[in-house]
Amino acid sequence: MNKFKAFQVNNVPHFHTSIIDQEMPLLSANEVLVKVAYSDVNYKDALASSESGGVIRSYPMTPGIDLSGTVVESRDERFKTDDSVLLTGYGLGVTQPGGYSQYQKVSGDWLIPLPKTLSLRQAMVLGTAGFTALLCVNALITKGMKTSDRIVVTGASGGVGSTAVAILKKLGFTSIIALSRKKESVEWLKKLGANEVLSPNEFLPEKTKPLGKQQIDYVIDTVGGGLLTQLLPLIAYDGAATLCGNAGGIKLTTTVLPFILRNIQLIGIDSVNVPHEKRFSLWQQLADLAIADDLFVKEIALEELPKVIQGLLAGQHQGRTLVNVGEMK
Repeated sequence: MNKFKAFQVNNVPHFHTSIIDQEMPLLSANEVLVKVAYSDVNYKDALASSESGGVIRSYPMTPGIDLSGTVVESRDERFKTDDSVLLTGYGLGVTQPGGYSQYQKVSGDWLIPLPKTLSLRQAMVLGTAGFTALLCVNALITKGMKTSDRIVVTGASGGVGSTAVAILKKLGFTSIIALSRKKESVEWLKKLGANEVLSPNEFLPEKTKPLGKQQIDYVIDTVGGGLLTQLLPLIAYDGAATLCGNAGGIKLTTTVLPFILRNIQLIGIDSVNVPHEKRFSLWQQLADLAIADDLFVKEIALEELPKVIQGLLAGQHQGRTLVNVGEMK
């Protein structure tokens, strides 16, 4: 087999997406050829696949910021044929061809051996969303978050938010407030572990004051923008919020008062450039939590990506979307 299928975005002669046939690549030193089993759909993938997304600088490009699969050829002594591997972050699917391809050539420096207790499918059910959610939870636990604390998760029906709910539940947290505007998500979020599922309008006060009633201890914010602005004044003394997304906008309007009078912290979370030496232990932690099979998952083939991406950008996406890269309809 000398050719394989890949989903590609191009801007010549105009912006478009297509399934193309590609030739098997030649490897340079320290590169690995992976037969991709699964990828997933994240917000960044949707931006990369849209004309106005502002993520991709060089065309043509194969999106897909995550992949899992099996090594078929290696010029990196750390990996051998038939090894199961996964990759999230770095420049995959943005500056380097990504996971929406049946085969992909990647740097061995980016690959992680698949934890033995995680399947290739489960790895991509989690993907960047699960990795980011875990970073958020770990950061707040390091800050002092206890299982009895009152925790708000924004964008809870999305990939990062819903996975964060599942992680918190598995770790024994007992007061998880999931914020979501999608009424159809209420039941499955409660099943996943949320104690309350509310729309932001139901939860937030009518008027945002510089300092509001101290009614929550910690926030995992996957949305950004105005919602975080409204939540910061509600965080109790010595609390914190992790910030890992910008679907709600990149502007944050706040005062210094919650920070200097209530000692709260705003913790930025980046999952793209986490040092390689930390990644395997984090993925092992995700594997040990055994939450992948609990998540709300839709599985699609490469050809279905345009429709799913349109839905995500329109705010219609729920849970996790798994891309079965090997399956063609």
